[in-house]
Amino acid sequence: MTIKVMQDQLHMQVLNADAIIVNIGFVFACIAGIITWRENKHLSLAAVTDKLPPALKLVIDSISGFVTPMILVQFFLAALCQFVNKEQFTGVVLFGLKERVFFFFMPLCYLAMVIMVISKKKQRISGILGTVFGIITSMSSIYGILYYVFGVEISAMPTIGKFIDVWNLFCAKGAWPVVIILIILAFAGVPLFVVISGITYVLFSKSGIPLDTIVLEAQSKFMDKSVTAIPLFTIAGYVLAQGSAGKRFVNLFNSLFGWFRGGTVVAAVLVLTFFSTFTGVSGVTILALGGLLSMILIGSGYNKNLAEGLITSSGALGLLFPPSVAIIMYATSNYTVIQGFEDGFKVENLFIGALIPGAIMAVSMIIMGIIFDKTKMRPKFSLKAILSSLWHSLFELLLPLLICVTYFTGFFNLFQVASFAVIYTFVLSVFIRKDFTLRQSVRVIAESIPVSGGVLFIIAASAGLSYYLTYADVPEIITAFITTNIHSKALFLLLMNLVLLVVGCLMDMYSAILIISPLLLYAAHAYGIPVVQAGVIFLMNLSIGFLTPPVGMDLFISSYAFKKPVSKVIKSVLPFLAVQLVVLVLVTYVPALTTCLLPKPTEAVYNEQELLDDIPDFTDDVDFEFTDDMPDFTNDDETASDMDFLNDVDPENPGTYNVDSDTWE
Repeated sequence: MTIKVMQDQLHMQVLNADAIIVNIGFVFACIAGIITWRENKHLSLAAVTDKLPPALKLVIDSISGFVTPMILVQFFLAALCQFVNKEQFTGVVLFGLKERVFFFFMPLCYLAMVIMVISKKKQRISGILGTVFGIITSMSSIYGILYYVFGVEISAMPTIGKFIDVWNLFCAKGAWPVVIILIILAFAGVPLFVVISGITYVLFSKSGIPLDTIVLEAQSKFMDKSVTAIPLFTIAGYVLAQGSAGKRFVNLFNSLFGWFRGGTVVAAVLVLTFFSTFTGVSGVTILALGGLLSMILIGSGYNKNLAEGLITSSGALGLLFPPSVAIIMYATSNYTVIQGFEDGFKVENLFIGALIPGAIMAVSMIIMGIIFDKTKMRPKFSLKAILSSLWHSLFELLLPLLICVTYFTGFFNLFQVASFAVIYTFVLSVFIRKDFTLRQSVRVIAESIPVSGGVLFIIAASAGLSYYLTYADVPEIITAFITTNIHSKALFLLLMNLVLLVVGCLMDMYSAILIISPLLLYAAHAYGIPVVQAGVIFLMNLSIGFLTPPVGMDLFISSYAFKKPVSKVIKSVLPFLAVQLVVLVLVTYVPALTTCLLPKPTEAVYNEQELLDDIPDFTDDVDFEFTDDMPDFTNDDETASDMDFLNDVDPENPGTYNVDSDTWE
């Protein structure tokens, strides 16, 4: 934001402005990863093993304690190898600091995680063993470090060479069993980014791809300005959710809609949609506002179970509206998947394409709420109350409007609009609304960092895996298999929805976007499905998957927020889930719902005669006028002698020029 003002308003050029922004974002991502690890909040599937017998759980924890530091050490050494490579990161970013100084935070980040793992008493022995094994399996990185620092060739280190050969041979023969074990460990509580990183490391070793590619792919994601916008929007969402904005919106929408049947439902759905748009995680919205909205709905005479079911079902609606973090991630991770269709993955096009489906989904939740609303006592319509609540929530209402206007008009790019959202919400909550002090605001922002760190490291880890999938032609292989066995576009769409619902139920949103979406996009493209429609279908399935029994993530979050068994949460969600599935089918088989608002591609219209008229006529004689200032080559003895052979050339039958004899034949 500061750079934007300096350049556009003060007309001051900031040297290396983009490099400064992306490198600061890179450092933030690394620090966020360390904080997230310290808080034990990296995304995982640990809940699956929580109910295992203590003895079995101890064994699984020991295995996890061995594998986790092993993989972290592998990535620490791979990153360190790149850091000591003097040919990498030679550019100067700020105050004479080179890119290498900023990159140092990546190996530092992995090292800090290793230290935190082995410092735990319960995992100390397994952690130390895993660290040693990580060093043994990282000999190629160790060789690179020795070469870049001391110039030692591999021929002078036969022992290291043997270790490298043994590891590569092991990966070539046993890669897939190792991958399966790592996937199982994901359900044992190993952070997902560690599992994905380990799978990538093994597959790279199996295929002979340079291991530094993994680190460089991760760095490129950390330094993507669109990805850097994700933690900024998350911070803005947390600041809003922790302040008084929620209550102000509830009062506003209640005064606007509370006087008619279902009006309170309208208010609740709109508030949930707004906040999940910014937080990027539906669970955060349910935890932050679930209690307040439940109290308001129940106080209005709404059935308790239905109120909590509505809140749970509406917690992810904002993922389909700008500035949705999910849409940003989907666009940036798939931008180059299908060559020639990059426009379909532009963030603004996906925002536009998701508007109508998102609106239909929100309206369907409102209609369901109205149907179940049996309240007889409602507040009377009051223009005074509406104007008062409008005035008290004016600045909060301006935020989404300013974001959309500044972004879609091109005044701000995505990173700048995210920075603007953070500054706006911070100033509003601290200095205007006085919801919390400066010290308290630091705590609120700190609470958002583990969410950002978890998301960013999933993105970085998945970048290397996506690289391997592309290298191994996996998307093309899957596409060929599907198109060979499934000849109906309608059947393919049905199967795609079923698969994605399962994916959304079992995987977190970010892992699914980064790993699964490239695989299905090729197949969808082969059936002629517009890329924007495919993207919207993908994201809708993930949001609905959060509600899908038995292990949809929002079901557990709602159980925690409302202090009730998951089985009862599932029962309260089912009517709303059924309606969302109907909307999904509608969007799946009516492409116009996602494409009708998209800008039409510009097509150049050519007039044949105009094109012919523009072709110069080379048949006309061209007269050359020699001037005194032109060089006279005839006075250059060397040039003249070199060109004497041209006198012997017959223009009608020039023959060929023999270079060796310097004659025409």
